[in-house]
Amino acid sequence: MASIYSSSSSAVSTALIISLAVSFLMATSAANLYQDIDITWGDGRANILNNGQLLTLSLDKTSGSGFQSKKEYMFGKIDMQLKLVPGNSAGTVTAYYLSSQGPTHDEIDFEFLEAAILPLRIIFSVDGTPIREFKNSESIGVAYPKNQPMRIYSSLWNADDGATRGGLVKTDWSKAPFTAAYRNFNANACVWSSGSSSCSSTPPSSTSNNGGWYSQELDSTSQERMKWVQKNYMIYNYCTDKKRFPQGLPPECTAS
Repeated sequence: MASIYSSSSSAVSTALIISLAVSFLMATSAANLYQDIDITWGDGRANILNNGQLLTLSLDKTSGSGFQSKKEYMFGKIDMQLKLVPGNSAGTVTAYYLSSQGPTHDEIDFEFLEAAILPLRIIFSVDGTPIREFKNSESIGVAYPKNQPMRIYSSLWNADDGATRGGLVKTDWSKAPFTAAYRNFNANACVWSSGSSSCSSTPPSSTSNNGGWYSQELDSTSQERMKWVQKNYMIYNYCTDKKRFPQGLPPECTAS
């Protein structure tokens, strides 16, 4: 599932069938996860291995585990390779998302995906193929996450009380521990530090190797690829769910 939401607006979500072998776009250079990531919970169930080139999260019946990025970001293009829990992992959830802090926090969930968070749009991609675009529609009253810096978070946890067929299918703990793996973290992004963004005075140049993301748009070929994915793999679209919104669909659903 991929979703974007702000606490000031209703949740926005698109459900997709994603292969368990899905991985993020290959980063241009191998990142050192010791420099980029803090393990935040799990009591030894999360580990950085191979001299900082690999991170694993594990889940057993006692606890899951999680991590967060050391830095906060305003806008950027975030890449990471992710290998999901193999085999029968029903009931487990591998979450990967951006979130700010505070009572009116912004959150962008892109489980199993790569995302570019831009001033005018958010583009979700899997292995370089766009699967969803969420445009900035503030002009018609739709909240957009552009004012609060966000860290990257990921966790592996048990959700068999509701994640699989409404909780009917329980986690098979005989298969534990469940393990997800991460590598090649890469963030071409506006880093937030000491109350300001690294892009505040000079936005990234669209002609530079790392700055093209700032003005990224979907060309006609990318638009067609996204439509194909949605036609063949999307199983739920809130913009067509009139039962959920009997008083009328959210404004972004009817915007041109």
